[in-house]
Amino acid sequence: MDDELPPEPLDNPRRLLVWPAPDVSTQQALCDRGYRPVTVNSRDEVDAQIAAFPAALFVDPLTGPITRTALQSLRRAAVAAEVPVLVTAGLGQATREAAYGADPAVLLKALAPRDSEQHPSRVLLIEEHEEIAQALTATLERRGMQVARAGADTDAVTLATQMRPNLVVMDLMQVRRRRAGIVDWLRANGQLNRTPLVVYTAAVDQSELPKLASGETVLFLAERSTSSEVQSRIVDLLAKIGTN
Repeated sequence: MDDELPPEPLDNPRRLLVWPAPDVSTQQALCDRGYRPVTVNSRDEVDAQIAAFPAALFVDPLTGPITRTALQSLRRAAVAAEVPVLVTAGLGQATREAAYGADPAVLLKALAPRDSEQHPSRVLLIEEHEEIAQALTATLERRGMQVARAGADTDAVTLATQMRPNLVVMDLMQVRRRRAGIVDWLRANGQLNRTPLVVYTAAVDQSELPKLASGETVLFLAERSTSSEVQSRIVDLLAKIGTN
């Protein structure tokens, strides 16, 4: 049963803060769904848009690189203004030498707000493949974050109730677009505006997954997929996040 459908296109487009500037196909998909993308490049530019009640801050590094410092600054501005944050990414698999400098935990740690300096960030990871989940968990824990893993969005709500995550990280294909899931739980519990959500597309050959488990290869950040299915899922997720 569909408990929550994405809203219909709006007559008066709702602002969606984006960084960097969206690529052409993403811009069109957002406009078709009734959003007005507004590119922001600094904390001041985020602050200047708050009075217009933007639906979310959408970080989609397809058109340019993102720095950890700028990402941290924009995330803090959005969380302070109670604007939900959605970040897209891609995950790839490569040897340690080839993946040097692209540790996904660096990006994720910059996004994860902590309860206090004395408490590590709590990350809820939603990933069905054991090898990918273990590889991500290991790299996050090396950076001092606590990780709890659910195999699917259906299991994530129970886990979120127990741990109250500071950051949610999940495979885009795990997002429940037409039924209640982790996004709805975050909203119902007043956490959506302060818990960044990272969704990734994994360009990992399943036959190569055993190499992740053995440590022969590692995960690295790559450009996300731009297929029509992925674009549709991202826009649907933004519609779910931006629902009043």
